[in-house]
Amino acid sequence: MGKTYERIDGRLRTFIEAQPIFFTATAPLAGNGTINLSPKGLRGSLAVLDEHTVAYLDFAGSNAETIAHLRENGRITLMWCAFSGPPNIVRVHGRGEPVFRDDPRFPALTARFADIDPTAHGLRAVIVVHAELIRDTCGYAVPFMTYDADRDLHARRFAREDDASLGAYFAGKDHIARSLDGLPGLPLPLPPTPRLT
Repeated sequence: MGKTYERIDGRLRTFIEAQPIFFTATAPLAGNGTINLSPKGLRGSLAVLDEHTVAYLDFAGSNAETIAHLRENGRITLMWCAFSGPPNIVRVHGRGEPVFRDDPRFPALTARFADIDPTAHGLRAVIVVHAELIRDTCGYAVPFMTYDADRDLHARRFAREDDASLGAYFAGKDHIARSLDGLPGLPLPLPPTPRLT
């Protein structure tokens, strides 16, 4: 029913890259901390960097729980489900880190996402995940659903922001600089957007 993989390649990579949605799960170290589970979409916002590394673009939103948990302990699980075709669920358990705008690696990482304009979405970090355990399971109970299109609401909302107004937006939110549990989240003030290569 389930299989463990040494690397992300071949059929596994093709499956991951074909899914229009994936989910991220993180948690703080504290036993009474808030577990975070987030859906991620937008075609082109996820890239398989190599056989053991995936990355996704972290766009503007009203909190920064994933960033806070990764800054504290690095633990993350990514999950993809087949909503069409043969049933399958793939999970990548690993260690993640947020690479922020002022990190020298940021421009080269964002260049790996050629199929999306990150500036239209208030890009604040690239989340890089190094796989420690790669598994799939059957997905027999996952329903069939059709993918119609990405919503355009996120780009319509954040494309009108510049660095200053986006920084002000983040500063005005309760759970951007600090998580729900009080952990450090997105470092503010927001650095300017570097020239993307």
